[in-house]
Amino acid sequence: MNWREKNGIPWLESDLSGRATAVFSTRLGGVSRGDFASLNLGVVTEDRTEDVMENRLLLAGALGIEPARVSMGFQIHGKVLSRADQRNPGAYADPGESPPLEADGQLSDEIGRPLLVLVADCLPVALLGEDGLAMLHCGWRGLAAGIIEDAVAEIGAVSAAVGPGIGPCCFEVGPEVEAEFSELGVGLMNGRNLDLPEVARRVLTRSGVDEVESAGICTYCDERFFSHRRDRGRTGRQAGIAWLN
Repeated sequence: MNWREKNGIPWLESDLSGRATAVFSTRLGGVSRGDFASLNLGVVTEDRTEDVMENRLLLAGALGIEPARVSMGFQIHGKVLSRADQRNPGAYADPGESPPLEADGQLSDEIGRPLLVLVADCLPVALLGEDGLAMLHCGWRGLAAGIIEDAVAEIGAVSAAVGPGIGPCCFEVGPEVEAEFSELGVGLMNGRNLDLPEVARRVLTRSGVDEVESAGICTYCDERFFSHRRDRGRTGRQAGIAWLN
């Protein structure tokens, strides 16, 4: 992955086999203030909605994508997938008038339709396959439920980009969470800390996705990113966005 920047907004960018682009935003470059400074993209926070919507427009402008075509879901830490080309885009619509459908993953085979998920420790995972593109919000619950396996099967995924998320240095979990991933083998736990990016990598490779690129950045440690756990729940959201070229 490579760092890019435009109009004071930095992001990480991954080229998926030359056929798709995956982008992972930071918290930098927006208009939000206080605990949500500054590029908060999450409406379901205590930030001002008008600031969040302006931040979304600023990011779209920097990336050169059309706001009206961006699709997202209302995330519930599950494994529901929504096919974006069968629903109205939700990321830039008035959230009060057009609330997005419940879904933690977006799918599309339409060129130029950006798919967006919001994160603040969970992993944003982009998948490219023979039958299209997927953008997934992957917390431990979604990973345990099988969101990656379902999306891989849906689009025939062959490559993936895993964005910044909480790392094994900081993600302390209980035995009930550890047990959810015991079938993936040893080496996922360091004391009571779970290696969530490694969980995603093992699930991807087990599902037949051999080309996996990972940001290797911990959102808890790196203050360029929002972190729900570090900031004790009062924080913003960054995005994972992907589109077919």
